[in-house]
Amino acid sequence: MKPVPVNPAALPTPSGFSHGTLHGNTLHLAGQTALDRDMRIVAGGIVAQFRQAFGNVLTTLREVGGEPADLVSITIYLTDIADYQSHGKEIGKVWREMAGPVYPAMAGIGCTGLWQPDALIEILGTAVIPDERLRIPRD
Repeated sequence: MKPVPVNPAALPTPSGFSHGTLHGNTLHLAGQTALDRDMRIVAGGIVAQFRQAFGNVLTTLREVGGEPADLVSITIYLTDIADYQSHGKEIGKVWREMAGPVYPAMAGIGCTGLWQPDALIEILGTAVIPDERLRIPRD
């Protein structure tokens, strides 16, 4: 079995990467910033950027039949950890709204910058999709 790229039409067309790579029933989710469909980082600060970036992750997950509860690991890169922490309750509320009350293994890592200069956050992860829901993309 070879890895299958996962590139939902609802996300910006990737260049030089895939939004996800499916290998068996494991989906490796590429880092997602708060890019909207027009390739612009959303305005509104860390909470708005979390919502967009996590929404991009979930769009890729759902492309193969996955659900938020299938996430087994999430890594969040942040350009300002203190800003994220000060908005933790709001971000937690957004998480529960989008993914429910289940949290996978997580890490938050501070960094000096991300690919897009206006990005405050990048989220990547791994999910395991049950066979009964798995949809393998076709070329």
